[in-house]
Amino acid sequence: MNKITILFLLLVATSAFGQTKAPEDFGFRHIILKYKADNVDILIKSKKGEENVPKPLFFFCQGSLPKPLIIYNEKNIYGVFPFNADSLSQKYHLVIVSKPYIPIIADYKTLSPSFNYTDSSGKFPKEYSNRNLLSYYVPRNIAVIKYLQKQKWVTKNQLVVAGHSEGSTVAAKMAAVYKRITHLVYASGNPLGRIMSMIGQSRASETDTDSTRIGEGQIKHWEAVVKNKNDIDDSRGDTYKATFEFSQPPIKYLEKLKIPVLVSYGTKDWSAPFNDFMRVDFIRQEKINFTFQPYVGTEHNFFPLTADNKPNYDIFNWDKVANDWLKWLNEN
Repeated sequence: MNKITILFLLLVATSAFGQTKAPEDFGFRHIILKYKADNVDILIKSKKGEENVPKPLFFFCQGSLPKPLIIYNEKNIYGVFPFNADSLSQKYHLVIVSKPYIPIIADYKTLSPSFNYTDSSGKFPKEYSNRNLLSYYVPRNIAVIKYLQKQKWVTKNQLVVAGHSEGSTVAAKMAAVYKRITHLVYASGNPLGRIMSMIGQSRASETDTDSTRIGEGQIKHWEAVVKNKNDIDDSRGDTYKATFEFSQPPIKYLEKLKIPVLVSYGTKDWSAPFNDFMRVDFIRQEKINFTFQPYVGTEHNFFPLTADNKPNYDIFNWDKVANDWLKWLNEN
């Protein structure tokens, strides 16, 4: 699962926050699109003064959990993208879409300690949990792209889809089913599925005795998920249906892609061995449309680790990662 709490804590913007509470006050265009019966909030980041200049889209799929896209406190705002969007906005209009039935903007004091949006009982909203599915996000995001590509300020010569963590699975599936996507950025994903990250993280916490068989517990959990793969009870957190869908190995459809794909990952992430496996296997298959960019010694959000194996939050690598994406796009 994602280390989203840590990431959000480190995305504080430097500009002071006033009393404004609209996306436009933070430099975003805000579009509300109807998808089925749902209102979908879309934020668009463009280079200032070039909002109507025709450019291709860079569609970013964020990670898991019900977090508003813009979170503020008395003095600061928290970034919508995990990276500074300035370099990418020179060439693209950046797009990000809110989680279903989660407000697009929130004061941090109204959220859980992990910055999640919860209802009065402290649970995730049922409307969110019912839609927190790969089978919902993929067609919804494609509907958003189809709408945006009809706008005069969007060109169709290139369409980049990028995703981080859970968003990498969404982005990969989008690329598999929507043929207008020209480039895919797959960041901090697990090509063998979510359950393997859950098991890997649990195994690392086990000792050499039988007293902490956490990994075995995750496999038992997976057995229950498979038996109840359409269950949308969210009392345990993620629904069984969500876990089942996000645990289908993305490698099965990644290996079929013909478009350029960039795989970015930290070598100390739980999913690193599986990305290394995909890299080795694709070399065996002589696939030349994949580029692998490992960030040695970094974790899920590209922070290096200290001597005691803790993330070093003083070294922020996300902007380097985004600039590497742009360099790769310019070369491909």
